[in-house]
Amino acid sequence: MLLLAGCSAVRFAYNQAPELVYWRLDGYVDFDGEQAPPARGAVNQWFEWHRNTQLPDYATLLVKLQAEVQQPTTAAQVCRWWDEIEKRRDLLLDQATLRLTPVALTLKPEQFENIEERYAKSNKDFRKEYLQEDPQDRREAAVKRVIDRSEILYGRIEGSQRELIERQLAGSPFDPQRWYNERRRRQQDVLQTLRQLQAGKATAQQAQPVLRALAQRLVESPDESYRRYMAQLTAYNCEFAAQLHNATTPAQRRTAAGKLKGWEADLRALVSNGT
Repeated sequence: MLLLAGCSAVRFAYNQAPELVYWRLDGYVDFDGEQAPPARGAVNQWFEWHRNTQLPDYATLLVKLQAEVQQPTTAAQVCRWWDEIEKRRDLLLDQATLRLTPVALTLKPEQFENIEERYAKSNKDFRKEYLQEDPQDRREAAVKRVIDRSEILYGRIEGSQRELIERQLAGSPFDPQRWYNERRRRQQDVLQTLRQLQAGKATAQQAQPVLRALAQRLVESPDESYRRYMAQLTAYNCEFAAQLHNATTPAQRRTAAGKLKGWEADLRALVSNGT
């Protein structure tokens, strides 16, 4: 969320997020009248936990990053930040699994069909964004994505920085087709696991370790070759991010520090005021 919104929008977006997350889940599942209240309650409980326990931690991290973003960096430093993000991601998934397990066990056959249909639609959108048939169109789309995301933090990306982005992307090991294949594996894993739990009439206690294992497979593929690929891609991206940061101007770094400080203030306000 912090990477997708400016300071003025963070508090508004976060306060609306429980309802938006519920709508997104409902868009996949189409909850019935009995499922909707517990599903909404699980999402609200998760956000209450997140607001009270995680936002203060994020604010502290942003303080550290405000100082670091004004200095040159290295690939190792960037990867250390990525490791910090992954630790927190795993905790988020664990807490979400804990709260949503009872709802997952109530899903019906027609709801699995709804999920499959939504997966098909999202996969179509993925192909449109990442798997353009024309190689030039694919390269231009990749460059645009990186520039757009970089400008959220640094402000306007200049000509020489754009050239750096183009050069780095030309040598990137990123393979959208491979990512797409893994994406589809994860989708099938979700559906198969949920159907097995339903068929076996699993209790919440029985389902918890199964769903936790599923969550782990969603973030770390059981395919060893894909894990090696991801390790290579992560190392490359850390080096890429470090080079791009080191190519920024003092003014761009001050802009980044200012945005981080604004996000920090918004997070602290969300915790202290609840709004």
